[in-house]
Amino acid sequence: MTELWSIGMVIVACAIGAFGPIYLKKASKDMSFNVLKLIKNKNLIIGVALYGASTIIFIPALKGGELSVLYPFVATTYIWVSLLSTKMLNEKMNIYKWIGIFVIIVGVIFIGLGS
Repeated sequence: MTELWSIGMVIVACAIGAFGPIYLKKASKDMSFNVLKLIKNKNLIIGVALYGASTIIFIPALKGGELSVLYPFVATTYIWVSLLSTKMLNEKMNIYKWIGIFVIIVGVIFIGLGS
């Protein structure tokens, strides 16, 4: 049986992890294969750190439930990234993206009901 706190931790981990690609996208503007510039790229460091923090939160969450139930919640990361991209990167949402978000939500609900 998957515990509710475990699902909550996975969702929090996904929300934090969703900031990772946002910062990596910002880092890509100043991307260089010069090692010194990579080390100084604050957005790159923040993006990687957020992915790491997300993983650190995700691992103990796995203790509280079935992987087949918890891992599909990782799909919520796509939702977070889509919404954050509109705010932080000025990207636009269209009807297809909203439909995709709806389908992800429905899919996660169905998988959650199957636990």
